[in-house]
Amino acid sequence: MGLIDFNRPPVVGTEQEYFRQALESGKLCGDGQFTKMASEWFKERFDVRHVYLTTSCTSALEMASWLCDLQPGDEVIMPSYTFVSTADAFVLRGARIVFVDIDPKTMNIDPDRIEEAVTEKTRVICPVHYAGVACDMDRILAIAKKHNLKVVEDAAQGVNAYYKGKALGTIGDYGCYSFHETKNYSMGEGGALLFNNDADQDRAEIVREKGTDRSKFFRGQIDKYSWVGYGSSYLPSELNVAYLWAQLQVFDEINDKRLAVWNYYDETLRPLAEAGLIEQPFVPDYAVHNAHMYYIKTKDLDTRTDLIRYLKEQGVLTVFHYIPLHSSKAGKQFGEFRGEDVYTTKESERLMRLPMFYNLEEAQMVHVAESILGYPGWK
Repeated sequence: MGLIDFNRPPVVGTEQEYFRQALESGKLCGDGQFTKMASEWFKERFDVRHVYLTTSCTSALEMASWLCDLQPGDEVIMPSYTFVSTADAFVLRGARIVFVDIDPKTMNIDPDRIEEAVTEKTRVICPVHYAGVACDMDRILAIAKKHNLKVVEDAAQGVNAYYKGKALGTIGDYGCYSFHETKNYSMGEGGALLFNNDADQDRAEIVREKGTDRSKFFRGQIDKYSWVGYGSSYLPSELNVAYLWAQLQVFDEINDKRLAVWNYYDETLRPLAEAGLIEQPFVPDYAVHNAHMYYIKTKDLDTRTDLIRYLKEQGVLTVFHYIPLHSSKAGKQFGEFRGEDVYTTKESERLMRLPMFYNLEEAQMVHVAESILGYPGWK
């Protein structure tokens, strides 16, 4: 069977045709026909007013941090259990990162810890929807309203996942998606910024277009464009978006396949959970997840390390996930952990991710589960 990769980017079979169309369009540098079609697709699908495709979720987060009008010394609250981009985007604006503990059931930020961490310097809450499972957004929004804070959703893993019927990324002030090759829907590298406030449109366009009013020029609203403010080069290539467009045509098929793999793992590995040997993912009643990942938690770090080793010997590549940011060199320099680290480090050392991708074959899926069940360390 060969080595079963942890991830492979989705291939649906129509990519070459859309690449050809992009090449023949004569416009590859961004905001061509595929970018416009994909942006409109997301607006309609997720009921959101503004969608700007970007070169990455990192870029989308950077745009959101600018739109939040952060000043040096302002504080941004987020979980430490996240990817570095979540913090980097705000650090670039001079903000101080305040890390707080997570809910061990979901691996998402604990709202109780948010409230305790708010100070007069706090300006933004950045919840991360881990594994495509929604944070408790009602509680987070209530805290934000009480303290007049912005909410930036890091929904990198949350495309096509929902909180009480609302698409993740459309609930806070700004939402950020990832279309990295490890995500459910991919541009290779890519992302998107989503928001509903019309007043942010002009500023978002300027930031995305290198600090110019170029978008207005192309719409015929001005006779020339110029440098008018801060910005960077956040427009993705049309070739990247053409690759994504192929997946949008079979969007639900991709989602259904991933859910089938997730459900198979969950059902097949349940005996290990019932025996107290692993913990399985928890999905609250308010959330509809998107099968972004399937993870298990082992008893401890040593068990996880040995299980990953054993599975590789069986031809199955599994991985652990984030090292908590507050324990890193930059995390200590640019932020602080506020409150007690009861769960973040402990839970991060137990979690491991199983192979999960659209083109995973049934025989591979079965081999993964059977290999885990057959691990000698359970005995």
